[in-house]
Amino acid sequence: MTRFAFEQNEILFGEDPTPGIVAVESVSSNMMRLFLRQSGQLAQRDETFTPFLLIEEARLLQDFKESYRVEPLASSNAFKFLVLFEHWGVLEKARDHLRKITGASASSPATPYLYLADPVHQYLLLSGRTFFKGMAFKDLHRLAIDIETGCAPGFEFSNPQREEDRILSIAVMDNRGYAEVLFGNDMSEKQMLRTLGEKITQLDPDVVEGHNLFNFDLEYIVARARMHGVKLHWGRDGSQPRIRKSRFTVAERIIDFTRVDIFGRHVVDTMFLLQYYDVTARELESYGLKSAALHFGLTDEDRTYVDGDKIQWTYEHDPDALKRYNLDDVRETLALSELLGYPFFLQAQIFPFSYQNIFVRGNATKINALFLREYLRRRTSIPQPMARGDFEGGYTDVFVEGVVKNVVHCDVASLYPSVMLSFSLKPAGDSLNIFLPLLRDLRAFRLEAKRKAHEVTSAHDREYFQALQQTFKILINSFYGYLGTTLHHFSDPGLAAEVTRRGREIIRKMLEWLKNEGATPVEIDTDGIYFVPPPGVATEEQAGLLVARLSQSLREGIEVEMDGRYASMFSYKKKNYALLDASGIVTIRGSGLRSRGIEKYLREFLAAMIRLLLEGRGEEANQLYQGFNERLKQHQMDIALLAKTETLTESPENYQQKIKAKKRNRAAAYELALGSGRDFRAGDQVSYYVTGSDKKVRVFENCKFASSYDSGHPDENVTYYQAKLLDLVKKFQEFLPAKL
Repeated sequence: MTRFAFEQNEILFGEDPTPGIVAVESVSSNMMRLFLRQSGQLAQRDETFTPFLLIEEARLLQDFKESYRVEPLASSNAFKFLVLFEHWGVLEKARDHLRKITGASASSPATPYLYLADPVHQYLLLSGRTFFKGMAFKDLHRLAIDIETGCAPGFEFSNPQREEDRILSIAVMDNRGYAEVLFGNDMSEKQMLRTLGEKITQLDPDVVEGHNLFNFDLEYIVARARMHGVKLHWGRDGSQPRIRKSRFTVAERIIDFTRVDIFGRHVVDTMFLLQYYDVTARELESYGLKSAALHFGLTDEDRTYVDGDKIQWTYEHDPDALKRYNLDDVRETLALSELLGYPFFLQAQIFPFSYQNIFVRGNATKINALFLREYLRRRTSIPQPMARGDFEGGYTDVFVEGVVKNVVHCDVASLYPSVMLSFSLKPAGDSLNIFLPLLRDLRAFRLEAKRKAHEVTSAHDREYFQALQQTFKILINSFYGYLGTTLHHFSDPGLAAEVTRRGREIIRKMLEWLKNEGATPVEIDTDGIYFVPPPGVATEEQAGLLVARLSQSLREGIEVEMDGRYASMFSYKKKNYALLDASGIVTIRGSGLRSRGIEKYLREFLAAMIRLLLEGRGEEANQLYQGFNERLKQHQMDIALLAKTETLTESPENYQQKIKAKKRNRAAAYELALGSGRDFRAGDQVSYYVTGSDKKVRVFENCKFASSYDSGHPDENVTYYQAKLLDLVKKFQEFLPAKL
């Protein structure tokens, strides 16, 4: 298989092989501009675009007076007619006409027409083109930006609406060797913003990157540019960025952000990459850049650090240090993007979305686009989304609680996709029968990519195949989730229920087989089982042979793999456990054991206590507890471990109005902002700690800014923090050898 042979699958990669497309933009109501990177040079060309929508019945447009063309589609799915228009304006008139005569908006359930609002998405669907074909990730010209900002005295965090909170430094670095710092001692803020625009135009990157780029750096730059009357001509056509509020979903989290679009370029926030990574890994303590760089080993030994509250002082007293710090930020941003962004680059070669949109479209939406593209190519009708029905999920259970030694984890490789393929389960609306063949191809491609990743000698090729197999893995595992949705056209909730039912049956068969062999099950987590092997199974090889026999006992196409062997496991409750491997690494899963909603000192205590339990040193938990307690008592706990940081999601004035109307409860962050005498605004962050002496204090009446803490005259509420520590311990008391 050649390096790009995967792209020969037209269902997966689209039928048009045009290489090197790095951007597509709408330049008129029926024209698209393509930016192509060919032989290292950037070229552009304009192409005619034909907007479209789909309707259930041709008569829906019989009274529509504008020009259009109707193509009947094959098969008997709901959307039987493709309607093509001369330009986007006519399409929008047709949409308005359909909304008027049907009484249903384009987003209404079971609406008799299908309207897609993104012209670039429509163009990619009909043309069969995708981004970056024939390109390696390194061929993409990426430019990282990071700013450092001042903060007025008395405030803890910068706010772009305060005139004195100017941008102090802007670091700019690309993946081709360019690096520069635009510094406030050398030029005015207005000059810095103009120079940044000139650099972007001169360097002409395909992608602009940054960490927390949308909700901080770009938002800040736009606000300061508006304040100074500076036009940000960053687009490849000289246009200014387009800005709007948006949101996307990562697993169970809904993330609001200020979206910025730059003509001919993509904007990528590496914080999004971390959030996607952590959906499965669940191992990041923080989504901050420095924390992530340390976690992934991307930090240079001589990396410069400056505390957030020391930025202004460093700017005034040690400007060279601030410049180094700023440059290190963009260097780590590029490295983080290089590490985690490759799978999304490959997804842009597959799905009919822009690279920037790949990051904010859910996996089910991406899969739906594959089916839409292929059905449109074959001029075949498309079904209506099915109504969702209630159905039982996967099988999870806990059989043993507490610490268990010598634990093996086995799981079914891609359980639900394997069930669908083994039992030939496909959605009812798939009249072209592409669901199962595509799923089968993806699985074969993934196995081939994994094999290639081990065989190739080039580090570059190894990274390519590793990223490719990870991309295929995500797609494969998303096919089941797609079935259970209500927004997508080939979903089938009834089939999803059948898949989970068969999945539960398989896990129960595995469970019984292991019990009959003398194994002790500890926990089941949807597609796998943690268990203590039977007597006589002591080595890695013996455990592997046991799991291989288990796999052979199941239906063809259902393969069980040994996923890990652990010295000990702390089983707390369903989907909440910790594992200690042979090298001493502890992995903690589940919000009950690693909640980010509690103060940092509690997280540190819990992690240390869990390690003691896993290492068989539970009796030392009392000493650990007493140590934390004493540190609190002696005021030896850094205030950063005790403080909470919250963002003001509304203005203090709105908060006051809601309090008066009894529409919300009082909150510490807002009370501090209101009582400060300073001009706090929505978007400002407040970091505070609790004062007083009663463990049951009303926090909003007993709190202070963390920045005001005086270690020489400590006034944190020791009793309150000690009580919270004790409450945490009580949750785990039954697992400790002695009562604390």
